[in-house]
Amino acid sequence: MILVTGATGFVGQALCAELSRRRMDYRPISRTSRPGFVATGAMDGHTDWSDALAGVDVVMHLAARVHVMNESATDPLAAFRAVNVDATVNLARQAARAGVKRFIFLSSIKVNGEETAAGKSFRASDVPHPEDAYGRSKLEAEEALFAISAETGMEVVIIRPPLVYGPGVKANFASLMTWAARPFPWPFGAVRNRRSLIFVGNLVDFMLLSARHPAAGNRVFLVSDGEDLSIGQLIAKLSLAAGRKAWMLPVPPALLEGLAALLGRRAAAQRLLGSLQVDIGETRAVTGWSRPYSIEEGLAATVAGAGAKAH
Repeated sequence: MILVTGATGFVGQALCAELSRRRMDYRPISRTSRPGFVATGAMDGHTDWSDALAGVDVVMHLAARVHVMNESATDPLAAFRAVNVDATVNLARQAARAGVKRFIFLSSIKVNGEETAAGKSFRASDVPHPEDAYGRSKLEAEEALFAISAETGMEVVIIRPPLVYGPGVKANFASLMTWAARPFPWPFGAVRNRRSLIFVGNLVDFMLLSARHPAAGNRVFLVSDGEDLSIGQLIAKLSLAAGRKAWMLPVPPALLEGLAALLGRRAAAQRLLGSLQVDIGETRAVTGWSRPYSIEEGLAATVAGAGAKAH
């Protein structure tokens, strides 16, 4: 039996759908009562998980306070720690006492950092360098989980994905899809950055593999689609999936960065123009994993999902 927290979230819904498709036994968790779910109420350092953990062999912990662009909490780190650290530690300790064999924790590449230099990629073995409260809370949770594993023998698997996309994706990626469907030229023809992404179907596939692979226990894995794209290439592929051709103008990146700085949009420009690459060589070597979906298939499904929702 697999326990899934965060089952109503973006990744959680895709995970539960795949578990159902594979006819695997799972128990989805929700904060509120709803058909087919186990309600736990607030997920914090005091939640009682005894009923939810009965008969469970594997926990897939996806529930989290996610990264937000416009933070409203007066103490962001405390707010992230309450959910991402305290609630995780509480669940893990109860899971170990209940006899759970493996605890899968969906972390974030933000534990490694925010940006990679040209030609460089993050590795699982790198010294962590989180730059915001969200990334620090995820790192603290990882460290606490490995400590619990050392004390109890329950195996822990940490998965750090980069940006996850797929049907139902929101925030910046949803906005990018909207703009990519419009017929006007983009100023990214001269941008040579590289960013790693992962289709939600590929992430779910790796999560399920990590739950049973004998060599996956007590490891940190970086995952991606295995093909890094520049911002121009991503927009071109999104446009193609939407039935359009993207036109790119070769505007120098330095000029784009300068304009963004003048407009007070330096951080937004970094997300568009900077690089963030992950090396999944070790992930493949340890587990033998290969992605089931190509980037083109993932983007087509994402765009189709957005179109279906719009109608």
